[in-house]
Amino acid sequence: MRIGIDLGGTKIEGIVLGDDGTERARLRVPTPQESYDATVEAVAGVVRALEARAGAHCRVGIGHPGALSPATGLIKNANSTRLNGHPLDKDLRRAIGHDEVRLSNDANCLTVSEAADGAAAGCRVVFGVILGTGVGGGIVIDGWPLTGAQAIAGEWGHNALPLPHDDERPGIRCYCGGIGCIETWLSGPALQRLFAVRTGRTLQATEIAEAALAGDPDAAAEMEIYCDRLARALSVVINILDPDAIVLGGSLSRMTQLYDRVPELWKSYVFSERDSIVTRLMPPKFGDSSGVRGAAWLWPEA
Repeated sequence: MRIGIDLGGTKIEGIVLGDDGTERARLRVPTPQESYDATVEAVAGVVRALEARAGAHCRVGIGHPGALSPATGLIKNANSTRLNGHPLDKDLRRAIGHDEVRLSNDANCLTVSEAADGAAAGCRVVFGVILGTGVGGGIVIDGWPLTGAQAIAGEWGHNALPLPHDDERPGIRCYCGGIGCIETWLSGPALQRLFAVRTGRTLQATEIAEAALAGDPDAAAEMEIYCDRLARALSVVINILDPDAIVLGGSLSRMTQLYDRVPELWKSYVFSERDSIVTRLMPPKFGDSSGVRGAAWLWPEA
């Protein structure tokens, strides 16, 4: 049996999958905010609790923000910044107490799950997107995640927003040190902040989308701007990678208007005839569970 862990900024979720892919147990706990060591121990605690429920020793896959640097063996580029600069793989193996632990970027785990038996099943090239507290991306080709020479394949969120309008220049500084990163425009906190600046109103990101659908003109205008920014950002991915499918994950993937409006808008930005763009934009089949399932499938062998 396999355990999958989704290590997020606010919650740690774990599941047990049987060798047939059926879910046997699930557990979710808050992510400790006080320290790196507390986070490691919390993940180990979830694994121990799930193994107890399963009554078996399990192989463990863990999806996490950022990446393990090939140069240093330490986590880099995590928006949960307390992870950065630590040997997360070694510390988790020691805390959990066995060696059968594999780690991968959380967006890679989402993409593996959706390409294996989710929304993009049967697609050769899949780009998976995390739209939540941060903005991440993962690439799966023929069922396998692409890591890259610097372990940054798919990290589109830390490129500058393409084709910026005058009121989008220069943008704000990102935690990564860059200015005007896609993440500073398309993350959940960014959408909330930009809506508050424009309207003086405070709503959660998904509440803005719901208000737009209900006919709120302020929310509808904000969602149109958001969809255009997302279309510009994804058009570059299509121009470079030309994927069969793009699957959205994270809390903002529940904003239903994205799936019709963004493909209509990206026709103006993709380097192809407007009516010949066959890349599909899709919601995740497994919703919020896709990342944790993909972590479990880091052990594809029975």
